[in-house]
Amino acid sequence: MRCLFCRSDSAGSRSVEHIIPESLGNSTHTLKVGIVCDRCNNYFARKVEAPFLNHPSMVTLRHHQAVSNKRGLVPPLGGWVGNYGPALMRYYPEIELTDIEVSPETLRAMQRVASGRIYFPIKVPVPNDAVLSRFFAKIALECIAKRLEDHSDGLDYIVDETQLDLLREHARLGNSTPWPVSVRSIYDANAKQIEESGRAVQVVHESDFLVTEWGEWYFVIAIFGDEYAINLGGPDIEGYHRWLSDHNGVSPLYHGKNSDFTMPQ
Repeated sequence: MRCLFCRSDSAGSRSVEHIIPESLGNSTHTLKVGIVCDRCNNYFARKVEAPFLNHPSMVTLRHHQAVSNKRGLVPPLGGWVGNYGPALMRYYPEIELTDIEVSPETLRAMQRVASGRIYFPIKVPVPNDAVLSRFFAKIALECIAKRLEDHSDGLDYIVDETQLDLLREHARLGNSTPWPVSVRSIYDANAKQIEESGRAVQVVHESDFLVTEWGEWYFVIAIFGDEYAINLGGPDIEGYHRWLSDHNGVSPLYHGKNSDFTMPQ
């Protein structure tokens, strides 16, 4: 077996690759051991996933959605107390407790006034740069592998496919910047989808591939209602925007073969 990214022998690898990080609420969408070697698994965790997860946009999202990291901690959220100083909000899901920390100086300033406000962000824009595109380039390639992980010939094809090399190398090295990603909100992060049983569930993530009539391939994924799309063939997103324009802005996740699915509300 060879690694999906570096093509080295991965027969001795032990790491389970989470296609979407656990810190974004994923515990089941994984690749079989060896599809991504231990070295690449460790590298992506430090150099690709961490910069994305630690960006203020993702810290804010993870805090409000109470998504814990591997240690079971929800990331604290920074804010501001009026004109007095910074504040830090922490949430402890195991006891459903929220506390707000301020410095002694800020606390004394607060005690001198009758009332005031503490501001915390609700949503922060994501960075449409290499941090974003490398993260989704990695996920896109791994989602292709996921569909073929039970077929060794299919995995060999992906590893050797030169048309995916630009995407592969961008995920590994970030050397094809800028690589634009389409970013938009298609439903509220707290929206619910009704299962056949009648139970309402929150959709954490969903994804699919889009092949346009112009022969372009796109990977499309929604995470807590925010849709991201990346071109598998190269650093261009105009074809996706044109497709959206031609289809009244409907997400590929709810169009065509996916039109029977109901968007969360």
